[in-house]
Amino acid sequence: MVKDKNPRHLLAKNKKAFHDYDIIERFEAGIVLQGTEVKSVRDHQVNLKESYARVARQEVWLVECHISPYAFGNIQNHEPLRPRKLLLHKKEIAKLDEQITRGGLTVVPLSMYLKEGKVKVEIALAKGRKLYDKREKSRRKTIDRDIEIALKTK
Repeated sequence: MVKDKNPRHLLAKNKKAFHDYDIIERFEAGIVLQGTEVKSVRDHQVNLKESYARVARQEVWLVECHISPYAFGNIQNHEPLRPRKLLLHKKEIAKLDEQITRGGLTVVPLSMYLKEGKVKVEIALAKGRKLYDKREKSRRKTIDRDIEIALKTK
């Protein structure tokens, strides 16, 4: 077994994104955090459930990402729902902006993790699913699981 050169320590995962969206393309982005935010993130006090990313003035911002205030913080503690800047290359930002405006897609965060001591966010270009698509996927998953169990028992 080959060890990963860049091990990742998962801090938060957006499970709802995989249910509500079809993932088209993934990107890794750095995130600009304040001091107490980093400590809260390292304590797994992050909620990505309702968050999304938007492009404004050639910058990508993570919106509605809840990072709880640090428990041992002082008066200079951070605001939990403030917009946070994501760090991407200009070409990646241009591609995201084009796909959002022209393609009707959205950008959702999939996970937040530590990589080489830095907090990273995995974002994805995604297309929203209809309710009947969600039901179909759930039904298909149940059938596949039943088939897998039946094959193992024989």
